[in-house]
Amino acid sequence: MTNLTASECAAWLAAHDDYLIISHRRPDGDTLCSGAALCSALRRAGKQAWCFVNPETTDTYRPFVEPYLLPEGAADPAVHVTVDIAGEGLFPAGISLPVPLAIDHHPSNSRFAENLCLAAERSSCGELVMEIIEALCGSVTESEAGLLYAAVSTDTGCFMYSNTNPATLRCAAKLIELGADNSTLNVVLFRSMTRSRLALEGRMLTEMRYFRGGQITAVLVTRKMLEECGADDNDCDDLAGIAGRCKGSMMNFTIREVAEGESKVSARCGPKHNVSELCAMYGGGGHAMAAGVTLHCPPEQALDLMLKAVDEKYPEL
Repeated sequence: MTNLTASECAAWLAAHDDYLIISHRRPDGDTLCSGAALCSALRRAGKQAWCFVNPETTDTYRPFVEPYLLPEGAADPAVHVTVDIAGEGLFPAGISLPVPLAIDHHPSNSRFAENLCLAAERSSCGELVMEIIEALCGSVTESEAGLLYAAVSTDTGCFMYSNTNPATLRCAAKLIELGADNSTLNVVLFRSMTRSRLALEGRMLTEMRYFRGGQITAVLVTRKMLEECGADDNDCDDLAGIAGRCKGSMMNFTIREVAEGESKVSARCGPKHNVSELCAMYGGGGHAMAAGVTLHCPPEQALDLMLKAVDEKYPEL
């Protein structure tokens, strides 16, 4: 495995062609929009490039990626590039090793790719991809700036999460200067909700659970809850921050039942703890203050497992 800087990654991309850019399972704005921006830049560089048609893409992000999706029936491009994927467990169906290039910002990256461009200090892949595009093309277009702003802002919770740092804000300012319509994007991504999403958030807040004197908070989102709220997967973007809204919470878990017997755990904490280590105990990972893992059990059991991990790692909580 070869480690690449952003400029070395750009040189590698310039030396190859026929790309498929791959997003992770249950894709968020960072993996999708960073990938779309990179696809756009590769096309400007004279390359053939497409984005993987991820079946789990929600209605919120589908318009961002549609211009770049691999046409139905097209041959599989020769060179696969993953964006924002930390390990093989996050590969969408139909994608497997070997992967020639991975672009990522997760410290827990499993080094699955033949070449890795990793910037663990970045708040999002969007920041890293902007640097790669500048090295590859010499500039970032207005449409690419909008995609990258969507990537950076969603991975930082509109710049409210603890991963936001001065470099993040400088990146966002630059993207706005390059033409990203932050006002419109902020409304689309953060201030517009369906009635079913509002109902779901209400249930989540009402049914929040408290442990260790309120230092740990948790929310379980079951398929039955979604049905009762009239919600579906399109209403489940960015649920992870809700459980941490309670004053006094130092660590929180949002556990969503994604299929029968399968639960997605999103873990968040403050700077005194490390939820990536907790998730790694069950095969997951991510960042110190924002990590996740998929557990093959119902939500209640998944919660018990995460609390057990807390007891082992942080008995003082």
